[in-house]
Amino acid sequence: MLNALGLMADQAVMFAIIIALGSAGIVALFMALLWPRRWQLHYRIEVFFAALLVVLAVFADARSTAAFTAYEKDLPRGDSLAGVPDTGQDQDAFDRTVRVFAFQWGFAFVDENGAASRNAVKVAPGQKVLFTIMSNDVVHGFNIPAARMTTEFEPGAVRHIWIRSPDTPGKYLIQCLNYCGVGHSQMKAWLVVDGAPTES
Repeated sequence: MLNALGLMADQAVMFAIIIALGSAGIVALFMALLWPRRWQLHYRIEVFFAALLVVLAVFADARSTAAFTAYEKDLPRGDSLAGVPDTGQDQDAFDRTVRVFAFQWGFAFVDENGAASRNAVKVAPGQKVLFTIMSNDVVHGFNIPAARMTTEFEPGAVRHIWIRSPDTPGKYLIQCLNYCGVGHSQMKAWLVVDGAPTES
């Protein structure tokens, strides 16, 4: 996602730091085991090491937040759903309309009221749900096996598909079926069916 946004590749920096610290830790362990008993790590070095780990955690969190914020900023909002080409029906024909933002490696769902959730969307049994799906990094897939529905969509495109949610309450898998990078196998979400059934 960072590369798709043209941001600094912080992953490489973090991996380099982790490898360096891990190597230093292993060397220090062997030194403590093999050197004479009088050798001990100074207390100030331990405090410095713990503080460094805290700083790295804060840095990683800040960069992750910045990347996700930049990602959301560039997404098309798709506020108007009139004249949906893939369904042949307008917005009023659906019980729910949900915008889906696919990213490496997950899904963000935004409902009609602007409420957002990550990797889960809640619907009532038997609802007719319109999904407006978009990506701005790579080609992704959107598959709900329980609804027998799958589609793929490229960056910058807006795909409209709809399903009738299962009548039985429960959690149903949503997954990406297009290989989209090293985290593809974890790119999953849930269609949570709960509440009173919708009357047809």
